[in-house]
Amino acid sequence: MNKQVSTVGTNTYQRIKHDIIYGELEPGSKLKLDTLKARYAASLSTLREMLSRLASEGFVSAEEQRGFFVTAVSKEDLIEITNLRVLLECSALEESVQNGDADWEGNLVAAHHKLHLMEIRMLAGDETQKENWKRYDWEFHLALIEACNSKNLLDIHATIYDKYLRYQMLVITYRGQEAIDEHEGMFKAALARDSKLARQLLEKHIRKGLEHTLEAMPA
Repeated sequence: MNKQVSTVGTNTYQRIKHDIIYGELEPGSKLKLDTLKARYAASLSTLREMLSRLASEGFVSAEEQRGFFVTAVSKEDLIEITNLRVLLECSALEESVQNGDADWEGNLVAAHHKLHLMEIRMLAGDETQKENWKRYDWEFHLALIEACNSKNLLDIHATIYDKYLRYQMLVITYRGQEAIDEHEGMFKAALARDSKLARQLLEKHIRKGLEHTLEAMPA
C-alpha cells in the first residue's frame, strides 16, 4: 500500500512539474486544490505534499493564508539560473570528459545522433515535436556530464536545468544552424577529450541561449 501511495505521489509530482515547465500551468497562477484534484486524479493530501515538494525546489510558491502559486518568472531570475547552470554544468563537463569510459562515449554518440536528427527536422521547418526536441537536448547535455562521478552535482544540475527549460518553453523559438554547430562542437571536443575547449563551447552555448531567450521575453 505504501508503495502504491508513493507511486501515485511521484506520478502526480512529475505531471504537475511537467505542466509548470511546459507552460500549461502559467507563471503566477493560483494552484487551486479542487481543480488540481480533478485534473490529476489525486487526493488533497497527496497534492499538498507534492506542491510542498515543488515549492522546496522553486517551481511553486507557498504563501501563508493564500495557498500555492506557480512561481513567477523574471529576467533577473533567468540570469541567476543561467549563471548557476554554467557553474554546475561546466564543472561537471570537465570532470566527465576526463573520467568518461567507452560506455560514456557510446551513450554520448547515441544522444548526439538523436538530437542531431531532430535538429535537422526543426531546421527544415518541422516544429511539431518541440517537446521531444527539448527532451533529446536534455539527454545530450546529460550524456556530456554523466561521467562526472558526483550524484549530488547531477541532481542539483537537473533541477537548475528544468528551471532554465521553463523559461525557454515560455518563449521558445529555434536558434537553427547556430545551435546545431554549437552542439557539434561540444560533441567533438568531448570525444577528443579536450575538456577546456568543451567547457568554453558549453558556456558560450548556454549564454547564447540566454541571450536568445531574453530577447524573446516581454519587457
